[in-house]
Amino acid sequence: MSADPVDLLRRFRRIAVVGCSATPGKDAHEIPKHMLHHGYDIIPINPGAAEIFGVRAYPTLADAPGPIEIVDVFRPPAEAPAVARQAVAAGAKALWLQLGIRSEEARRIAEEAGLLYVEDRCLKVELRKLR
Repeated sequence: MSADPVDLLRRFRRIAVVGCSATPGKDAHEIPKHMLHHGYDIIPINPGAAEIFGVRAYPTLADAPGPIEIVDVFRPPAEAPAVARQAVAAGAKALWLQLGIRSEEARRIAEEAGLLYVEDRCLKVELRKLR
C-alpha cells in the first residue's frame, strides 16, 4: 500500500540503497551519505564497489545482512520490478523508488507482498519535512 514517506522515515532506520553510487556528486551517492550522517543505517547495494562512503557495499540485496527495513531504489524504472521482487525476498518492510522513478509493476509486486510503497520521492527532501 502507498505509504506516507515521512512516516516511513520516522518508523524505520535501516535502508538498503540499490544503485548506491561510489561517485561523489551523484544523487545516488550524496543522498544516502546525507541519510547516513543523519543517523540512518545505510547498506549500499552496488556490484562494482566494495565500500561506499566508508561503509561496506554488497553486490545484491540477497547478500546484504538483514533485517532490511526500506529498500531505496536508484535504478531505471525498467529495473524496479526486479528490485521489488528482491526486496520481497529479502524481507523488507518497504520499497521506495527515488524521485523520477515510477513503476506500476513494482507497486503491484510490493503491495501484493504487503510492503509499504513510495515512488517518485526523494529521501533527503522527505527527511527535511521530518526535521
